[in-house]
Amino acid sequence: MKVEFAQLAGRDSDTAHNLQCALAAIAACDSDTRLVVFPETYLMGFPTVDTVAAVAEPLDGPTVQAVQRLAHERNIAVVIGFAENAGGRFYNTTLLITPEGIALRYRKTHLWPSERGVFEPGDRFATCEWNGVRIGLLICYDIEFPETARALAQLGVDLLIVTNGNMDPYGPTHRTAIMARAQENQALAVMVNRVGAGTGALVFAGGSALVDPFGTLLHEAGREECQFSVELDFSQLQAARQDYRYLDDQRIRLPGRVIEHADGLRELLIP
Repeated sequence: MKVEFAQLAGRDSDTAHNLQCALAAIAACDSDTRLVVFPETYLMGFPTVDTVAAVAEPLDGPTVQAVQRLAHERNIAVVIGFAENAGGRFYNTTLLITPEGIALRYRKTHLWPSERGVFEPGDRFATCEWNGVRIGLLICYDIEFPETARALAQLGVDLLIVTNGNMDPYGPTHRTAIMARAQENQALAVMVNRVGAGTGALVFAGGSALVDPFGTLLHEAGREECQFSVELDFSQLQAARQDYRYLDDQRIRLPGRVIEHADGLRELLIP
């Protein structure tokens, strides 16, 4: 499967600019690209307590709809983050949008200190099957907690996708974390980070990465804006799991009710 990484700069609380950049990146994808991945909250940037009510949009809002239309036109799937307004409650949310519509929504469960009071944490992990692959989403700080990726592994994840908004000096932390999360759950992992300056003194660290199920770093971007493609080799999953499977051998499983939906969506509720 051909996947493109859209490691882009963005503007906080400037939806019009970010949407224009996102649509241009989708339009620029190669004709055989199946999936393109953007950074954390890319469509709105990072709002503040004072701006979140003005910039956050519902799931069926105009910005997400614009991405959906182009995904359908280009016959491509898109993983992208936005600030979600769910009836006056705000979430840091990432979507998997396929040509058929929204296949998966994930609300960040582990909020970075500056997000607390801006967003509420999500209450569940989820995976869905698309194009024969079971996909799970995480967001930035989530990957510093082993339980997040393990929850997705318990839901059968093959491809772990992380939308990232990681800043200096924490680039090395996420480099280590994404390799560990892939290896300990025997899954492919894609992480796409933001670059450039943010609000205040923030500088985003780039370093978008592809990691195989053995924890090997196959590709790592630098610190500049770029859009590039990689090929995902899902035969590596069988190779990594053929002699032993951590999920089969673990003696303590994460708690929480699992919900199986008719459309293939699986959810693990946080107790």
